[in-house]
Amino acid sequence: MISWSELANYPMEKKISLLYEHAHFIMGIRYYKHKVNLYLLGDEYVEVFINHKRTIIERIAPLDRAHTRMKFYSDQIKLPEFEI
Repeated sequence: MISWSELANYPMEKKISLLYEHAHFIMGIRYYKHKVNLYLLGDEYVEVFINHKRTIIERIAPLDRAHTRMKFYSDQIKLPEFEI
């Protein structure tokens, strides 16, 4: 199993491939100009930011649990508690 710290070092195309192979899709939300897909990679959550108008993945990043985007997730699912 690959972790975020390993995945972070790869170029975008390799990150996409490894997420497809090793992560589990949890849900997707709309957030401004992006569709954001949430994945579980081992015991870490990862967000994939897709610009749906340009049909391109713009960013892959670990879930920032302090971000206001968490409200969009928590309205639909319950994520495990953790310390910030």
